[in-house]
Amino acid sequence: MPMEEVHPAANADLVESPTYAQPEILEQAIAKLVLLGKQVGVSADQMIQLLESGFTVGELVVYLAALSAGRVPD
Repeated sequence: MPMEEVHPAANADLVESPTYAQPEILEQAIAKLVLLGKQVGVSADQMIQLLESGFTVGELVVYLAALSAGRVPD
C-alpha cells in the first residue's frame, strides 16, 4: 500500500512553516525533541547552541537519533 494511502499527510510539504493556528503542534514537537535530548544527555541549551551554530532542525533530529541508537555521529 503506498504511503499516501496510509497517511494523507505524506503528500504534504514537510518544510512548510507552521501557521499561527498550529502552536500546540510546534510545542509538542519541541517538547519531544527536548525529552529525547535529555534521554541522550543533550540539554535544551546545547540544542539551541547547535541550531545557532548552523545545524538545521533536521540535522539536530538525526544527531539525537544517532545518539539514541548508541552511534556517535561524525
